[in-house]
Amino acid sequence: MSKRKYWGEIKDPIYGYVYITEAEKEIIDSYPFQRLRRIRQLAGAEYVYPGANHTRFEHSIGVMHLAGLMVDNPQLSQIISEDEAQMIRIAALLHDVGHGPFSHVFEHVLTKFLGKTHEDMTQWIVTSSELRDIISSLGYDPSVIGALAVGRLNKPKMAFMDQIIRSAVDADKLDFVVRDTYHTGAEYGFVDVFRLIRTLDVIEGNLSVDVGALSALESFILARIESFKSIYFHRVGRAVQIMLAIAMENAKDELGLVDFKSPEEYLSLNDYTLWTKLKECEKSRNIIERLERRRLIKCAYDPPPFYIKDRIVSTIFNVEGIRNRIRDQIAEEAGISPQNVIIDVPTLPSVPYHHAFPLEPMEIPVFQKTREGRKISGRLSEVSGIFDVLKGFMNILRVYTEEEYLRRVQEVSEKLFGELPFSMRISY
Repeated sequence: MSKRKYWGEIKDPIYGYVYITEAEKEIIDSYPFQRLRRIRQLAGAEYVYPGANHTRFEHSIGVMHLAGLMVDNPQLSQIISEDEAQMIRIAALLHDVGHGPFSHVFEHVLTKFLGKTHEDMTQWIVTSSELRDIISSLGYDPSVIGALAVGRLNKPKMAFMDQIIRSAVDADKLDFVVRDTYHTGAEYGFVDVFRLIRTLDVIEGNLSVDVGALSALESFILARIESFKSIYFHRVGRAVQIMLAIAMENAKDELGLVDFKSPEEYLSLNDYTLWTKLKECEKSRNIIERLERRRLIKCAYDPPPFYIKDRIVSTIFNVEGIRNRIRDQIAEEAGISPQNVIIDVPTLPSVPYHHAFPLEPMEIPVFQKTREGRKISGRLSEVSGIFDVLKGFMNILRVYTEEEYLRRVQEVSEKLFGELPFSMRISY
């Protein structure tokens, strides 16, 4: 069987018809991949944007499609074999197969109690579940596919293979920015992903963007930052995610959430099964019942995002002792229990939930062609004033509490951090 023999097509709302090979169909029809139908892409966002109910399933197909366009572009197709192209598409298809229920929310449990990420789980599932046998039967090495799926293949002089799936401008980020803005309706700017993909080239082994596509690249960066502010870090969506994370942590031992011993045990967890388990568990039932009635924790303090060039300043709230002292001080002055105050710094590994998307714009390799056809490499910050301004650390600092304590916590927080202008105050 030809490794690039096409089987048929899937209709995607973003790209139209996505053509898949027979090999890809075998992967898609496997249980680990079909499970992604039951894991939403943006857990919590549906409380803000009712249309945000898309899943990791369609996102993964989209990433495979964009990775395929990358390897088939005029520049990369000259240096990538048919076999390597198929391998990259399969790896892109499987890049999220290790996600737990509610996507990045479960990451909090994995990281805190097992020191693992969904990427670690992806490699484990690719190499230890039924996917191992399917991949082997297709003529590929599961360990190679598993490493490539998370951008860790590290093949000498071929870093671009990893970068197609994991870099500043990769198939994953291009798809989730376009797909998530489509399903939420929060579309801040048009991103011409096809222009970006068409101009990609490999310079000194690294994936680089032609300066001729600078406008498309800047639009992508701006859209990504606006998406973080309006979708991923929306205060209401974050409230839902924090409550889910607390529910998981409360019920962790009783439900054995980190006790799985086989890929099959881990794969049995999805949005549906875990929601049911959390509702049945006495330690988490109250939170789930509140979510079912949209009785959420409230944001008492939410200043505008601030940009800082210095990593030391931007990570000060990452020190748990400092965060806890601030939390305790707010609680004491407001006359409430510290457990009713949550300091949320979503751009950092903060308690009780850390969103896994890295927000700091990464330096992006670019190149420009001379009249003689020579390619001169450089960095985006050297040619883009917009990128240079944004190349810092956007931080968000919020204080959450229960609705009955909202006014007291708001007053104490404003006294501690600085009063918000009247137009920025939250009254709900």
